[in-house]
Amino acid sequence: MTITLSPAELSALTGYEQPCKQLDTLRRRGFYRAYIARKGGVVLERSHYDAVTRGQDAIERPAKSVNVSFMRRSA
Repeated sequence: MTITLSPAELSALTGYEQPCKQLDTLRRRGFYRAYIARKGGVVLERSHYDAVTRGQDAIERPAKSVNVSFMRRSA
C-alpha cells in the first residue's frame, strides 16, 4: 500500500478524471486535507481517507444560527 491514494483510486472514488472536479468532490465528502500537488494531480493521504470513512476525522461544523429577531413584536 502507498501513503497516498493512486490516481485510479481517486478516479474511482470521485467519478472524475479532472483534478479540480476530484478535489471539489472530495472536499464536499469531508476529505478536507486533499489538495492539488504542483504536478497537477490530487493528493489524498490514505490515513486521512481511512479516518474520514470511519467517521473519526471529520470537520466539526458549528450549527448555523437563524436570525429571527424580525419576528419579535415591538412594544
